[in-house]
Amino acid sequence: MANNYQVVDGKTWERAMHCMVFRNSVEPAFCVTFEADITNFKRKVKEQGFSFTIAMVYAVCRCANQIEAFRYRFLDDQIVLFDHIDTAFTYLNPETELFKVVNVPMIEDIKEYVELATKTAREQKEYFTGPLGNDVFQCSPMPWVTYTHISHTNSGKRDNATPLFDWGKYYEKDGKIVIPISVQAHHSFVDGVHIGQFVEKIQKFFNEY
Repeated sequence: MANNYQVVDGKTWERAMHCMVFRNSVEPAFCVTFEADITNFKRKVKEQGFSFTIAMVYAVCRCANQIEAFRYRFLDDQIVLFDHIDTAFTYLNPETELFKVVNVPMIEDIKEYVELATKTAREQKEYFTGPLGNDVFQCSPMPWVTYTHISHTNSGKRDNATPLFDWGKYYEKDGKIVIPISVQAHHSFVDGVHIGQFVEKIQKFFNEY
């Protein structure tokens, strides 16, 4: 079932000019990588017996949902703002070393989300269940590499405004456990200030979880 959204009036929307400028760019998306301290979060997740990867999907998507800029999309040549965004993440089949894309609705309670996402990921047989909807955040963990930069394939669809979230291999630094996290977003809707808001929100979540 599709999520609810409201259509934005391009004539009165204060961001209309910025949106148009970036929408006409050859490459309208930009990507930022930053380090986050997950010392507390990692310990709590382990104590609860959660999958670290799926707990990360929850954390990322929960915090991104709290920032309006990440919930705008292009839909049927209109600009819309979704009430909330669901989750999609890659999940590796260790036998084939091929990943499947798993879709799970966003649930506020982390325990409920992790249980549903874990069950869905394990039971899904298909690698792809169909085209991703407009109303998801795409998460693609890469736990084998502690990277400082990452890039993505380009579908060539300039109106594809689905944010992409990645994270790499965590490691110890100055007595803390840190992890690289990347955010790719469409510049028509998301600016550096919004990336900064996301960084603050997710670090706060990691600290206080």
